[in-house]
Amino acid sequence: MGTSLMFGARAVRRSPLQRLRNLNWWMVLGLIAIAGVGTAMLYSVGGGKFDPWASRHLSRFLMALVGLIVIAIVDIRWWMRLAYPAYFIGLILLVYVEFAGTTGMGGQRWIDLGFMRLQPSELMKVAVVLALARYFHGLTISAHNRLSSLAVPILLILLPAAMVVRQPDLGTALLIVAGGIGVLFLAGARMWLFIVGFIGAIASIPIGWQLMQDYQKARVMIFLNPESDPLGAGYQIMQSKIALGSGGVWGKGFMEGTQSQLNFLPEMKTDFIFTVLAEEFGIMGGVGLIIIYMALLSYGVLVSLTCRSQFGRLLAAGLSFTLFLYVFVNVAMVMGLLPVVGVPLPLVSYGGSAMITFMLAYGLILSVGLNRGISIPRKDAFG
Repeated sequence: MGTSLMFGARAVRRSPLQRLRNLNWWMVLGLIAIAGVGTAMLYSVGGGKFDPWASRHLSRFLMALVGLIVIAIVDIRWWMRLAYPAYFIGLILLVYVEFAGTTGMGGQRWIDLGFMRLQPSELMKVAVVLALARYFHGLTISAHNRLSSLAVPILLILLPAAMVVRQPDLGTALLIVAGGIGVLFLAGARMWLFIVGFIGAIASIPIGWQLMQDYQKARVMIFLNPESDPLGAGYQIMQSKIALGSGGVWGKGFMEGTQSQLNFLPEMKTDFIFTVLAEEFGIMGGVGLIIIYMALLSYGVLVSLTCRSQFGRLLAAGLSFTLFLYVFVNVAMVMGLLPVVGVPLPLVSYGGSAMITFMLAYGLILSVGLNRGISIPRKDAFG
């Protein structure tokens, strides 16, 4: 059944097949290229074998790609209708993790599905942006600046973030908050709110420090002085810097990286996969990958600027900012510019939850792109 798209007074109906034709396949090709880089790097760190990481990574991506295409061709008004239910389902999953989640790597963060471990906190990054975009779509511009109107979005951000901190997973919680703040800014919230929030965050640092786990404190201290414990807490970042530097401009060649092939570099398949890429293909390889990411994210920004609905604008821009944080934090982390917080590199690092989150988010961005001509009333378009 076609969907009616309004351009002025003229209605245009698009079938699912027409939507597939109009999908931005260049962006899909960019996603495939990044996933291909990830598969090659996992093949390398696996010692020249597809099992156990490269084959699973590739199969998960192909399944996620089908899901992305389905998400992209769905009418954007359905995603607006499902925004609040998706948020509350995410909260329920976080509560489930609290009581019956799978423990690993010092935290209780996953739900064991058998074929993979799902991390609900990753999905909340998308759910929070969806809910905020839906909320601000229903407000007038003047209402965006009222303190009473900002209480609900602030709660939508802080509630899941507080639950994620308890797992404990401070890095993911901070990304949820940062993504939510990005939507607040894009929605037009007054600058005084951000200034007050920044001052409050600075003032709460001593309290936050006392509440942090010992390993989290160690990460901060090592970030400030990694040479203080080169064989202990500082080992990861020291080896990462050695690998990045040894790769030079063009790298040592595929599967020729000494730090990775000789297992000096820890967490190669997840957090430090970018380091493996830079060692084997040099600065040019790393920059090439970042250019593809930036092209994908620039499309999301362009879509938000040309979308007629407030929901679509905030959704595309908010998700683009959230995905940018994924890439920026991981690359800055392995370069020693940020503390090690366990943020994977989307579609390159091994891990199903991060891949699902990235593909879900980008599928929604592509959906906004296909539906950018729809003008949605402030009230529920299905009402």
